[in-house]
Amino acid sequence: MAKAVLVDIPKCVGCGGCSVACKLWNELDWDPYGNMKTPKDTAEEPNNGLWPEEWTSINQYDLDKDGETVRRYVKTQCLHCEDPACASACFSKAIQKLPEGPVVYNQDLCVGCRYCMLACPFDMLRYEWQKAIPGIRKCQMCPTRVANNMEPACTSVCPTGALKFGERDELLAEAKAIIKENGYIDKVFGEEEVGGTSWLYISDTPFEEMRFRTDVTTRPLPSYTDKYMKATPIVGVGWAAVLAGLYVYNNKDKDPLD
Repeated sequence: MAKAVLVDIPKCVGCGGCSVACKLWNELDWDPYGNMKTPKDTAEEPNNGLWPEEWTSINQYDLDKDGETVRRYVKTQCLHCEDPACASACFSKAIQKLPEGPVVYNQDLCVGCRYCMLACPFDMLRYEWQKAIPGIRKCQMCPTRVANNMEPACTSVCPTGALKFGERDELLAEAKAIIKENGYIDKVFGEEEVGGTSWLYISDTPFEEMRFRTDVTTRPLPSYTDKYMKATPIVGVGWAAVLAGLYVYNNKDKDPLD
């Protein structure tokens, strides 16, 4: 069965242990701004705090709750969609969804088109603009750990229980029980968004106040383009035949030795 992570936002204290664990396991650069000055990314930090060497970020929000100011921390990373638009847009198959849940990237297959970045509805992918041979960088959800029945590095070090790894269906049931017991917002973010994601969030404050994309469709994004993408090879071959025919017609009276 597919795995997932449940994020209980009110339990997060913003310690950053998950980010450190991510860097250690994935051997990421410790300078989060090493690739900042690029044609695409300006000196202003992106809204979700992700960079090529920052696969997870902890974003802080001071919000009004029942007339009082409360501080909430939100762990942000690739949401690992159930039916990922990035994988659908990648014609070289550099991005693929694994049965266990992770959406993984293989730079050896990447052609650098960045269609995946355009397709992602949550803006979670980053490009290595400054490298001679650049690639896409994103959270991989520790696929080798997950495949061996281990939890991702980030969830394994959470001291407060804000991150919980397990079967997606079981985590959804647990999330709804927590919502009812604690009076949280009656919504599990990720349950239905773009067809569902492998990262699920629950909160006692409105998601839209913490920059969650609550305006996305509940329908998997690839379903909007599947019938057109299936026609792409036919169109390509047909157009090639048309061009070949035009070439032959336009050159039929020419001497081949000219």
